[in-house]
Amino acid sequence: MKVLVVGSGAREHALCWAIANSPLLTKLYCAPGNPGIATVADCVDIDGLDIPSLVGFAQDNAIDLVVPGPEAPLVAGLTDAMEAAGIPCCGPTKAAAQLEGSKSFTKEIADAASIPTALWERFDDADDARAFVRKRGAPIVIKADGLAAGKGVTVATTIEQAEAAITAIMDQKIFGESAVVIEECLEGEEVSLFALCDGQDALLLGSAQDHKRVGDGDTGPNTGGMGAYSPIPNFPLKLEQACLELIIRPALQEMARQGTPFRGILFAGLMLTEEGAKLIEFNVRFGDPECQVLLARLQSDLLPALQAACDGELRDFDLRWTTQAAVAVVMAARGYPDAPQKGSVITGLDKAAAIPGVTVFHAGTEAGPDGSIRAAGGRVLTICATAPDVRQAREKAYAGVDAITWPEGFCRRDIAADVR
Repeated sequence: MKVLVVGSGAREHALCWAIANSPLLTKLYCAPGNPGIATVADCVDIDGLDIPSLVGFAQDNAIDLVVPGPEAPLVAGLTDAMEAAGIPCCGPTKAAAQLEGSKSFTKEIADAASIPTALWERFDDADDARAFVRKRGAPIVIKADGLAAGKGVTVATTIEQAEAAITAIMDQKIFGESAVVIEECLEGEEVSLFALCDGQDALLLGSAQDHKRVGDGDTGPNTGGMGAYSPIPNFPLKLEQACLELIIRPALQEMARQGTPFRGILFAGLMLTEEGAKLIEFNVRFGDPECQVLLARLQSDLLPALQAACDGELRDFDLRWTTQAAVAVVMAARGYPDAPQKGSVITGLDKAAAIPGVTVFHAGTEAGPDGSIRAAGGRVLTICATAPDVRQAREKAYAGVDAITWPEGFCRRDIAADVR
């Protein structure tokens, strides 16, 4: 098979790393890719949102399967365009990608399918939204209704914080034109559950615990994710399977009933409350850095599973997972998430990767004119390690971090620190 992965982050590096090991693979491309991805795939200088060029490349190179990494191309209609050209694409259509592209759409699906979730309201008028917050009080959750690159959610502990979030989203339009969804604040432990879907059936891919806030002790602003680990000790396989039946399968059935069947990766953000698991949100792709820790634990060939999802053949499909744990630590450029500093040189990557069980995934990197690796984004690297348990995997991951010389970078030092 000839495969095209779309994206340029650490998630896409992990996807390429996994797919590259498949005996079914004859050629692997990634658009646009990054210097780390270039070690396992041919990088193509096409932006992930340049859908006509991606389709043209896939046609010209007889691509057998397209694997999208990020959400934006899916919400923009990448799968529709590929399928119109007769090229299988393992991702949802534009209509089905509304599960991530619109928070209110997800809530409507959850309500229609009787999926447990937080109480919610949608507002198109900022004054109405502020009045609602003043009426309901805090804590309360404010969400931009559209795509916000993982940064559109504010868990407001005061009315003033909630009103500031509404002002930023609706008046200042920091995410472009967007309504807001306001929800009750759920309490409990947040987990990420993943399934591969073919429109009717779902294949469990496991769960991971993400660390969203930028600073140690869960302080500072939300980010796209500063680290993750898998498996989660208090979210065993039995609970994963229960949530698959409670949340993911009903969503698939409702999506099919509405004429928008969902194919691809479905990511359910869950809150484990005293009343049981409740849906926080759906995403329509792998999480980052959750993808890295999940694929590090995968023993089976990923490629035929992705193909089976496109072909509607997951009913009798199975995947094998190692019992080992995986921990991922994100290294980010100073100033992230607001104004990351770019251009600094990173060394020691080979030294980190030489540690047994450690894999270095590139995200926001670029090659300098002298061949050096330089920071070119906010989240720049993910250092992922596997070991018999989370504690040992954590030690290895931080050993990998410490092998890298990058004074202009930083990471959280408490990823998976509370796991026993």
